[in-house]
Amino acid sequence: MKNGNNQVTLTGRIATEFKLCYQYGSEKFYKMEIVVKRLRENVDWIPVVVSDWLVDITQDYTEQFVEIHGEFRSHNCHEEMRNRLELFVFAREVNFIKESSVEPVNEIYLNGYICKSPIYRKTPLGREITDLLLAVNRFYGKTDYIPCICWGRNARYASSLEVGCNLFIWGRIQNREYIKQLAENKTQKRTAYEVSICKLDKSLIV
Repeated sequence: MKNGNNQVTLTGRIATEFKLCYQYGSEKFYKMEIVVKRLRENVDWIPVVVSDWLVDITQDYTEQFVEIHGEFRSHNCHEEMRNRLELFVFAREVNFIKESSVEPVNEIYLNGYICKSPIYRKTPLGREITDLLLAVNRFYGKTDYIPCICWGRNARYASSLEVGCNLFIWGRIQNREYIKQLAENKTQKRTAYEVSICKLDKSLIV
């Protein structure tokens, strides 16, 4: 069942093998990562969860190119006495395509609600940024919590929005690495996934 509040389209290269995530009845779900090109030769590594009803997971598809339609979902993982928000694209449609016909696509549309006060800041180079956490409803009473980041004039506008505000967002999914301080002399490299906002609009319906 397609969720109109949460729509993702990606085209990219499959970079990893399938790894079993979970099973629901007779249907099994596997995780892989696809690489999607950005401008200036940069790339994003995006985790994708796919059903074995959509793809023959006994085959090796690494280095093949795919077009994926689905949703950006979140799952709250409990590990080592802490909670971690896991983010991934849930695939509803998978199409294999020829490399020669691949145009990099990384598009997402979200209709959700601000569930945490926006955080406005400036980078050392003076670039304006606002972080948002968007609650996006899906079927059966479930909700996905999607970290978003906006820039420049969008950042200034978003910084004034209140918790509960209904937003429409268009952008792309990106990953970035950061260093997490675990103890005084211990750090760990981690990967964060978020939506980089290109356009946003506030619902006029109260």
